[in-house]
Amino acid sequence: MRISPPLATAPPRAWPQPVVEVYVSAGSNIEPVRHLRMACRELDKTFGPVAVSGAVRSAAVGFDGPAFVNLVIGFVTDMTAAGIIDELERLHRLAGRRRGAQRYASRTLDLDLLWYGGQQLQVGRQRLPHPDIDRYGFVLGPLAELAADLVHPVHDVTIGEMWSAFDRHSQPMTRCELRSG
Repeated sequence: MRISPPLATAPPRAWPQPVVEVYVSAGSNIEPVRHLRMACRELDKTFGPVAVSGAVRSAAVGFDGPAFVNLVIGFVTDMTAAGIIDELERLHRLAGRRRGAQRYASRTLDLDLLWYGGQQLQVGRQRLPHPDIDRYGFVLGPLAELAADLVHPVHDVTIGEMWSAFDRHSQPMTRCELRSG
């Protein structure tokens, strides 16, 4: 009769890291087609596959400037929230964005981590879920398109319910396509 070796001598087992559902807002008002396509492509390479909402065009907020094009990108990952924020900063640099500019100004690319598995977190200066989710229609509308059933942990309502109650007339926006030319 053969006796199995004790568990202590068994090879260590690698447990998979838990994955979380993540949503990132993306906006641009400087060559938006080029920069938003680049962001989607790069996020797909890193976290793929990604889901991408439709794009919306809206007026610049807080300053006079060209209209912004915005969308939301969703994916699942085992990366930490801090790691995702680092990746978003890498993409900002890739698009030529430099930190230290005015808060309300034109942007080649503006990426914000909106949602990290429904967790309430503080990562550096970033609070999650992002406070802009229910503040701006160009964030909430595209997020609702991808994730209407998510329950916001602070407001205890779904993203879809938040979008249904949002005053869309106060922040007009139009659908647009990310086509070149």
